[in-house]
Amino acid sequence: MSEASPELLAYIMNESSSGMAALAPSLGQYHITVLLVDDQPSFGEVIRYLLADQPDINFHYCAKAVDALQTAEQIKPTVILQDLVMTGVDGSTLDGLTLISAYRTSAVTKDIPIIVLSATDTPVVKGTAFEVGANDYLVKLPSNIELLARLRYHSRAYLNQIERDEAHQALRVSQQLLVEKNIELERLTNVDGLTGVSSRRYFNEFTNVQWRQAIRERQPFAILMVDIDDFKSYNDTYGHLVGDESLRRVAEALKICCRRPTDLVARFGGEEFVVCLGSALDGAKVVGEHMRRAVQDAGIAHTGSTVADTVTVSVGCASTSPGRGALLLPLIEAADIALYDAKHSGKNRVVAKEVVDPTFVVRRINRQGI
Repeated sequence: MSEASPELLAYIMNESSSGMAALAPSLGQYHITVLLVDDQPSFGEVIRYLLADQPDINFHYCAKAVDALQTAEQIKPTVILQDLVMTGVDGSTLDGLTLISAYRTSAVTKDIPIIVLSATDTPVVKGTAFEVGANDYLVKLPSNIELLARLRYHSRAYLNQIERDEAHQALRVSQQLLVEKNIELERLTNVDGLTGVSSRRYFNEFTNVQWRQAIRERQPFAILMVDIDDFKSYNDTYGHLVGDESLRRVAEALKICCRRPTDLVARFGGEEFVVCLGSALDGAKVVGEHMRRAVQDAGIAHTGSTVADTVTVSVGCASTSPGRGALLLPLIEAADIALYDAKHSGKNRVVAKEVVDPTFVVRRINRQGI
């Protein structure tokens, strides 16, 4: 009698106590495919006979060692019964262990359970068989109950593993799809749907992080408020659909002017945009001027403008070097006041303000209609 794991012994005892008739139904939905590789046709017929009354078992027989691997790859058995000693093409003795190694190197058969069949019960031979990849070892000829139990035991484990692998793969695919959906959802949340620049929500999150970093590193920080001049008149003249397209073109022009990782353009609301820069006032004013020119150079016709025959923007800049306890809101309000001054100074221009002490909150100016 060959050695077996405690789990297999328990399985055999359980099946044996229930009798031969109970063996087939115990497998439930599982279907077994057995490949016997043995160069003795008479032994092949014995195994075929032993399995003939098992409706859940498909039996295949391969008598030539040279055909064994190809046959296994074609039929994809749930368990392989491998003779330990076979005859090669030239009549020489072929070690069945070589075939076991071949099964284990094939992507198709590498995980299929292999039960070695041998006339000897030598521990050294058995140990070598397990070392090269055998899952079990039977001495010819095993009893019918033991053979069936081992075939079902290893087939069940193999099919369960396939199901687990498929379930894990499906789970990985689902998880990847969920990650992609979450990324897309986050992108949609962070991006303004009309203009393609960052949303007001993301601007708040981003600037809070950058503001704290500026305080820690004692770096300058700037806010630019950008507003399209006479945009109400633009919508009245061309309609809101054309107005939406104009907003997208203005947003694209503003984005081109912001190339550093610490720069961010967001839609603040309506025709107004806000820009976050890690810059001192002079640098912020330069960027603001680049933005003003970029929008004007876009050449978006605007016959209803009081400034030019194309769409223009006014820009308000405010910058500070925040210290401990400094608030971001006063800087935004200061940029808004600068934008108000740019509007009332003739529009299509940049006005900049230095904020020395951003620790107080100023009243936001109502610029509706200008």
